[in-house]
Amino acid sequence: MDLKIAFMAGRSAAARAAFDTLVGQYGNVAPEAAEFIVALGGDGFMLRALHATQALSAPVYGMNRGTVGFLMNEYSESDLPDRLRAAVQEVINPLTMVAMDQAGMRHQALAINEVSLLRAGPQAAKLRISVDGRVRLDELVCDGALVATPAGSTAYNYSAHGPILPIGADVLALTAIAAFRPRRWRGALLPTTAHVRFDVIEADKRPVMADADSISIADIDWVEIRSDPRVTHRILFDPGHGLEERLISEQFH
Repeated sequence: MDLKIAFMAGRSAAARAAFDTLVGQYGNVAPEAAEFIVALGGDGFMLRALHATQALSAPVYGMNRGTVGFLMNEYSESDLPDRLRAAVQEVINPLTMVAMDQAGMRHQALAINEVSLLRAGPQAAKLRISVDGRVRLDELVCDGALVATPAGSTAYNYSAHGPILPIGADVLALTAIAAFRPRRWRGALLPTTAHVRFDVIEADKRPVMADADSISIADIDWVEIRSDPRVTHRILFDPGHGLEERLISEQFH
């Protein structure tokens, strides 16, 4: 029996060409009617596909038509139904970001990889960090800071010298970006139940933006972040190439 597959593609020429080829070979159904959703593109498109389909029952299987492809499988036009049937599922929970801007407007977004705060002007940001209602760092002078999930720990977090987290670990990474004071502070590991709050100090003089998987909020006053177990994303990987293996392998490159 043919599988009901919904194909989604990024904007690149390689992704669009793959979409046309695979749809011609396997057909295409609406995501709401699909048994499997196949995302064609890079990691950025995979994140958008996961966000767009989070309310649907079908898991998402990515094939790399981008650059890095950490969340993707190798591209192949043959034996796709067999690969989908044999794929191993990983279930991840995103972060919920609630941000208040200086105009008093409240914003909310989900982030599969990380929520980051970044200075938006020439001067360093000043951030106060609280965990579960207790101030843990009165003032962090920095280019920014982020909270990353295990699935996102090899992305921006790793580039900022944060730790790679095993996919089964019930922890989040809190990582400083170019910390100036305290100069040697590199961050912390927190339980997934932690409620993290950043307050922007001197927000009018030192503007800061917040970003949740490329959803950006300008001129923020404060941001609260926590893991959201109510939301699940189901990602499929070829056997032996799941997130756990990729996270371990990445540490030996």
